[in-house]
Amino acid sequence: MASPQLIPSHSSFNHRASINPNSSNPSLSSPNLKPISKPSSLLQWRKFQRFTSLRCSASSFPEKHRMNSAKSDDVVELPLFPLPLVLFPGAVLPLQIFEFRYRIMMHTLLHTDLRFGVIYSDAETGISSVGCVGEIVRHERLADDRFFLICKGQERFRITDLVRTKPYIVAEVDWLEDRPSVDDEDLEGLANEVESCMKDVIRLSNRLNGKLEKEVKDLRKNHFPTPFSFFVGSTFEGAPREQQALLELECTAARLKREKETLRNTLNYLSAASALKDVFPSSRRWV
Repeated sequence: MASPQLIPSHSSFNHRASINPNSSNPSLSSPNLKPISKPSSLLQWRKFQRFTSLRCSASSFPEKHRMNSAKSDDVVELPLFPLPLVLFPGAVLPLQIFEFRYRIMMHTLLHTDLRFGVIYSDAETGISSVGCVGEIVRHERLADDRFFLICKGQERFRITDLVRTKPYIVAEVDWLEDRPSVDDEDLEGLANEVESCMKDVIRLSNRLNGKLEKEVKDLRKNHFPTPFSFFVGSTFEGAPREQQALLELECTAARLKREKETLRNTLNYLSAASALKDVFPSSRRWV
């Protein structure tokens, strides 16, 4: 089934995005994932079906992250895995590790704290400065020393300094948290509006694709506004730069407002497509 194209209005958005309506509940589950947390991302569900094999280069690391020999006692060092995708807190990320330097990293992590930094990188923008910690919750080592991993997104971080680049990147980081909301911000109301927009997008997309219309179940699942905003961002499939912009925001209200705008634009697009389908019903695909 085709996924509806998301229509952000932000200038930073340069990729097509979609929200996957394959289920009335985006928090899909798989029998293969029962021992661990359910996938909280539509994007990651697809990637779980075909473990992602990715290569990346440390040479693209931004020069702004300089080496610094002076370290305080509370410095946090984190091994980094640059990838062409964005991991959000709470989201599930399956990976296949086969490149030698990252196999070295995995051997180290499996004997320490099982945590590494996932950082978005592409050929045009290089490596971002904000990423998300991925914690290994399940792994399988193969005979040829490759690894299958299931990781779950934890806290966000900002790179402050570069420690080394070989055999893999290690950086000093600060933890990144959303600022407390101000008194006049109705985060619960915003989250409910975003959920309503998501339900409308899924419902209309199902209709356009000839799928039986079913009641869209609860998407928030009692999540507080901040984790819910991360979940929504994780479903914006195919638009990693927009996802990165959402990840970097330090205000839950701003993140929810941006997501609401994207979903409303998408809903307008789908409504127009629906009207055209009513006029020209012979077309098989509209989104």
